[in-house]
Amino acid sequence: MCLGIPAKILEVNVDGSALVDYMGVRWRVGTSLVEHVAPGDYVMVHAGEAIERVDLATGKEVLRMWEDILKAWT
Repeated sequence: MCLGIPAKILEVNVDGSALVDYMGVRWRVGTSLVEHVAPGDYVMVHAGEAIERVDLATGKEVLRMWEDILKAWT
Protein backbone atom coordinates (compact mmCIF):
# COMPACT_ATOMS: atom_id res chain seq x y z
CA MET A 1 0.00 0.00 0.00
CA CYS A 2 1.23 3.48 -0.75
CA LEU A 3 0.00 6.88 0.27
CA GLY A 4 -0.27 9.89 -1.97
CA ILE A 5 -0.51 13.21 -0.20
CA PRO A 6 -1.87 16.26 -2.03
CA ALA A 7 0.41 19.26 -2.10
CA LYS A 8 0.07 22.73 -3.59
CA ILE A 9 2.84 23.77 -5.96
CA LEU A 10 4.42 27.04 -4.88
CA GLU A 11 7.14 27.29 -7.52
CA VAL A 12 8.57 25.23 -10.36
CA ASN A 13 12.32 25.16 -10.95
CA VAL A 14 14.20 24.73 -14.23
CA ASP A 15 15.79 21.51 -12.90
CA GLY A 16 12.40 19.77 -12.88
CA SER A 17 11.78 20.05 -9.16
CA ALA A 18 9.02 22.01 -7.48
CA LEU A 19 8.59 23.60 -4.09
CA VAL A 20 5.30 22.37 -2.62
CA ASP A 21 3.27 23.00 0.51
CA TYR A 22 2.04 20.02 2.54
CA MET A 23 -0.31 21.48 5.15
CA GLY A 24 2.15 24.24 6.00
CA VAL A 25 5.36 22.25 5.46
CA ARG A 26 7.41 23.15 2.40
CA TRP A 27 9.30 20.47 0.54
CA ARG A 28 11.01 19.95 -2.82
CA VAL A 29 9.59 17.20 -5.04
CA GLY A 30 10.29 15.90 -8.53
CA THR A 31 7.83 16.67 -11.32
CA SER A 32 9.09 14.44 -14.14
CA LEU A 33 5.97 12.22 -14.02
CA VAL A 34 3.48 15.08 -14.40
CA GLU A 35 3.47 17.36 -17.43
CA HIS A 36 2.99 21.11 -17.33
CA VAL A 37 2.74 21.81 -13.61
CA ALA A 38 2.50 25.40 -12.47
CA PRO A 39 2.29 27.35 -9.22
CA GLY A 40 -1.18 26.94 -7.72
CA ASP A 41 -1.68 23.40 -9.07
CA TYR A 42 -2.36 20.56 -6.66
CA VAL A 43 -0.50 17.30 -7.18
CA MET A 44 -0.49 13.96 -5.41
CA VAL A 45 2.99 13.25 -4.07
CA HIS A 46 4.42 9.85 -3.24
CA ALA A 47 8.02 9.17 -2.22
CA GLY A 48 9.15 12.67 -3.14
CA GLU A 49 7.67 12.63 -6.64
CA ALA A 50 4.51 14.29 -7.97
CA ILE A 51 2.59 11.39 -9.50
CA GLU A 52 -0.59 13.09 -10.74
CA ARG A 53 -2.31 16.45 -10.88
CA VAL A 54 -5.60 16.78 -8.99
CA ASP A 55 -8.22 19.46 -9.21
CA LEU A 56 -8.49 22.10 -6.51
CA ALA A 57 -11.63 20.65 -4.91
CA THR A 58 -10.13 17.15 -4.67
CA GLY A 59 -6.85 18.46 -3.30
CA LYS A 60 -8.56 20.49 -0.60
CA GLU A 61 -10.95 17.66 0.33
CA VAL A 62 -8.15 15.11 0.73
CA LEU A 63 -6.13 17.58 2.81
CA ARG A 64 -9.18 18.14 5.03
CA MET A 65 -9.48 14.38 5.54
CA TRP A 66 -5.78 14.14 6.46
CA GLU A 67 -6.22 16.97 8.96
CA ASP A 68 -9.15 15.07 10.54
CA ILE A 69 -7.05 11.91 10.78
CA LEU A 70 -4.14 13.76 12.36
CA LYS A 71 -6.43 15.47 14.89
CA ALA A 72 -7.84 12.08 15.91
CA TRP A 73 -4.31 10.78 16.61
CA THR A 74 -3.29 13.69 18.84
